[in-house]
Amino acid sequence: MFQEQNVEVLGVSFDSVADNAAFAQKFGFPFLLLCDTERELGLAYGACENATAGYAKRISYLIDETGQVERVYASVQAGSHPAEVLADLIS
Repeated sequence: MFQEQNVEVLGVSFDSVADNAAFAQKFGFPFLLLCDTERELGLAYGACENATAGYAKRISYLIDETGQVERVYASVQAGSHPAEVLADLIS
C-alpha cells in the first residue's frame, strides 16, 4: 500500500489544549494530540454528528502522502489497533 514507511501519527480530541497536554503527558504519547474544540475535523471525518457533541467516536484514518484516504477504521479497539494499522502499512 505505502512505498515508504515514513509514518506520522496524529490524535485529535475535542478537549482543550491544557487537557490534551495533561492527557498526552500522563500516558506518554509519542505523537501529537490536536485540539478540535470547534468539532470541525470531527464533523468532516464523521467522528461526531454535530458541533455540540460531547465526545468523538473512536475512529481513525490511514491517509497516504498525497492526502488520499487509504483505509477507514470505523470502530477502533485501542489495544489491538496499532498492530492492525502496522499490518496494513506493510501489506
